[in-house]
Amino acid sequence: MTGRLAVIGLGPGEPDLLTPEACHALAGSELFFGYAGYLDRVTLRPDQRRVVSDNREEADRARDALERAAAGLKVAMVTGGDPGVFAMAAAVCEQIEAGPVDWRRLDVVILPGITAMLALAARVGAPLGHDFCVISLSDNLKPWEVVERRLDAAAMGGFAIALYNPRSRARPWQLGAAFERLRRHLPADTPTIFGRAVRRPDEAITVTTLGEADPAGADMATCVIVGSAATRVISRPGLPPLVYSPRIDSRAAR
Repeated sequence: MTGRLAVIGLGPGEPDLLTPEACHALAGSELFFGYAGYLDRVTLRPDQRRVVSDNREEADRARDALERAAAGLKVAMVTGGDPGVFAMAAAVCEQIEAGPVDWRRLDVVILPGITAMLALAARVGAPLGHDFCVISLSDNLKPWEVVERRLDAAAMGGFAIALYNPRSRARPWQLGAAFERLRRHLPADTPTIFGRAVRRPDEAITVTTLGEADPAGADMATCVIVGSAATRVISRPGLPPLVYSPRIDSRAAR
């Protein structure tokens, strides 16, 4: 087969954070698939075309892209952040596993990008500087009870926690429920960070505590990081605070 499917992470949105490998793949692609908000970040030449789909149509988008790649086109699937973090790489793999045998012979490449959690963490210091985990609060693909068990386990295990898909108009209650769950295990002064549209022109970052965290401060463009019990905040005169999780876990010495 002469076609190719490149699943490309565009990073958090700032062009300087797009990898050279991703830039090369974008330049060499003929047909682009993705959610409108992500495709709008890519400047296309007159000979390049795009196919826009809704953000909730991942399976259909993956199948369409694979069909066009199987027909011989050089196809790009674009996504924000990293395609392997709650994004399109898994959707493409799912369709390859369930689809025609020919799709397993396709040239499929997954090109990483800087995730929202890493971009946010870098903005405030190193809140993910020790062990951490990532949890999506969306219950579209898993029961909410599973989310609750994972929040309990992460907090009790001493992990800093990055929360994706924290709140939407269809799911306005879940971030508040997650905070209440975490407050059962973590001190009220645990550093908590809201990062909306990180590294884009409308960036907004707030450093607060788990006890004071207001779910209304988040939407689907927001990544939330809740520190572990060991996470620290360094105040700096005239400058934003630095938030970090120490590399040495004091509990390991007990």
